[in-house]
Amino acid sequence: MKSRIQRSMVFILCITLMTTYALIAVVLYNQSFVSLKEEVEQEADYMKAAIDISGERYLAAMDNVRQKARVTVVRPNGEVTYDSGAGQEELENHKERKEIKEALKDGKGSDVRKSDTTKERSIYYAIRLENGNVLRVARTMDNVWPMILDVLPYMIGIGILMIAIAFLLARWQTAKLIRPINELDLEEPLKNDVYEELQPLVEGLDKRNREKEAVAQMRKEFSANVSHELKTPLTSISGYAEIMKSGLVKPEDMQKFSERIYMEAVRLITLVEDIIKLSKLDEGKVELEKEEVDLYTLCREVCSRLSLQAEKKKVKIEVMGESVVYRGIRQILNEMIYNLCENGIKYNIEGGKLTVWAGNTLQGKKIIITDTGIGIPKEDRERIFERFYRVDKSHSKQSGGTGLGLSIVKHGAMLHNAEVKVKSEVGKGTTMEIVFK
Repeated sequence: MKSRIQRSMVFILCITLMTTYALIAVVLYNQSFVSLKEEVEQEADYMKAAIDISGERYLAAMDNVRQKARVTVVRPNGEVTYDSGAGQEELENHKERKEIKEALKDGKGSDVRKSDTTKERSIYYAIRLENGNVLRVARTMDNVWPMILDVLPYMIGIGILMIAIAFLLARWQTAKLIRPINELDLEEPLKNDVYEELQPLVEGLDKRNREKEAVAQMRKEFSANVSHELKTPLTSISGYAEIMKSGLVKPEDMQKFSERIYMEAVRLITLVEDIIKLSKLDEGKVELEKEEVDLYTLCREVCSRLSLQAEKKKVKIEVMGESVVYRGIRQILNEMIYNLCENGIKYNIEGGKLTVWAGNTLQGKKIIITDTGIGIPKEDRERIFERFYRVDKSHSKQSGGTGLGLSIVKHGAMLHNAEVKVKSEVGKGTTMEIVFK
């Protein structure tokens, strides 16, 4: 991490230096261009004044003087009569040159382009003389780039110095940044005295620690509950079997004892199956593919399977709604609806009613399961989805519940990005809603 921070700081500095040099080069180029253009215009004005006084013989006199500028005289028809850089016989007609056309029309003209003769980028400035000819002065822009290149060694020297300083500062700053992190008390993050930028990290660590503790406590409780729940039917089975083995059971009571052993075995199998289902949901090991499921049809199928159980309890089942298709895992959806409907029968009153509705709403696709049962006290509603939590423990044991049904419903809802809502009133019944978003 230290080396990454140091490299990042040095990289940023290098980019900054290169950008700075590029900006300086642009500024110098523009300034040089403006300055060179002004020099060309001044030189042309000076030569015009001299020619107006002395005539074009002035140009012949200037041939012996070393000049930076290239001077050309062009007639109105475009014919070159004089050029300091080449013989006029070597030059083509200049009538169509931009600066010449402007000078003939407006008295002055200018252009910047690559010269056909010298093959160099030049500034051209033309001015009309009193005799109607056009005087043109040109200067190459080659002297601009040497100025820019002259700055380069200084920029390189400054860059090397700044990189060295930046490297040392990066090491010092990195050590300063890393030290509080290395010294963090991970067990009690909030007790650490850290700078403001690290506060979200500290709070996140504290939150994660509390979540880990909660998960650990939940696992501990779950293990204890599993041990207890498994031990109870096994103890019953072992006890009944021991009594039968000892010969203390009367022949007419053998069937009763066998039924009890069978019921405890069924309860044990159901409990193990629920634990396996919940573990798979917890660990995200549900590998079943999603498919298009008609929730209304699935509700009718579940209620049909529970009809015998409902008849024993004298509970009337009514399925209403409309066809509503949802893409989900059929097995899990079936398990969720089954557990809710089964609870609606188990904890209903004799002669009660269970209503199941499926359809579309403004909130999304929804399944609503309403019973006329014993209801859930307000203080228990937040905990009913906890593993092995029972509102009425004695009633639950009589009904054969494992205490895991609603936990499976909750995890199934999470798997389908759904929400489970509970509305209940003691003595009047409970409404469970599954909202698929």
